Amino acid sequence: MSFIGRTTILCSNGVTPLSDEDIRRVAPSAFATRAHESRSARYAYIPTADVIRGMRDAGFLPMAAGQARTRDGGRRGHTTHMLRFRHADARPMAERRVGQTFPEIVLLNSHDGTSAYRVMSGVFRLVCLNGMIVADREGAEVRVPHKGDVVRQVVEGSYAVLDDARRALEAAEAWQGVTLSRDEQCAFGEAARVLRFGDAEGRTRTPITVEQLLAPRRVDDAGDDLWRTFNRVQENAIRGGLTAWGRDAQNRPRRVTSREVTGIDGDVWLNRALWTLTERMAELKGAD
Repeated sequence: MSFIGRTTILCSNGVTPLSDEDIRRVAPSAFATRAHESRSARYAYIPTADVIRGMRDAGFLPMAAGQARTRDGGRRGHTTHMLRFRHADARPMAERRVGQTFPEIVLLNSHDGTSAYRVMSGVFRLVCLNGMIVADREGAEVRVPHKGDVVRQVVEGSYAVLDDARRALEAAEAWQGVTLSRDEQCAFGEAARVLRFGDAEGRTRTPITVEQLLAPRRVDDAGDDLWRTFNRVQENAIRGGLTAWGRDAQNRPRRVTSREVTGIDGDVWLNRALWTLTERMAELKGAD
């Protein structure tokens, strides 16, 4: 098991699924016994614990869990939570050039009215225990409102979305065969830098450089192909920990370290944006 970030996302070792006790430690809102008091009588409360049980019965095993932080103590037990599931039949793509990479299902929910059940397609790399979320497009997400047979709808949606996750792995294999020049890698990194650090006008004031986003964290991630370029940038942007010297408001030198993306909404948004960026680069390079 490993803990990632101040949001406290618990990841398995990439092989052994999480137990209910593991999930409860980091995402107690998944086991809330009733809806938040702000919900009306028309709100159909379906515990996420029931969905987890239904997913397990269908062969989807929980591999990671986390819960959004909130300053409102009254919502702490009902706030947005995220779980990543992998089907028991899933096998690592060891025979493929993308390495041990699995298709996964990403499930988001809350019991305070801020989120319906969202079922999204994802990809998981075992080598770095790093989860990605596929771009927002038809087939990549199913939304299930809190009414009716939610468990059945989530399970059915998971099977539909799983097909998209498998197609995403096929795309990743194609990206491995797309070679980027240094200028193209820098252009990719600059776009990612704006996504991660830019303000509403797209201006970036961070001293963190494109070269730092492109730097590999392990030997196997060094290379000029699109898949590894994406992996380096995605991991550096999400995980943070990049250090550079900048200037404070008084123009004095100060050491800056990029923060990890710890919010669930921010993680989903940035992951999807980076996946879309990679798809567009593949199109420009003429990849299928």
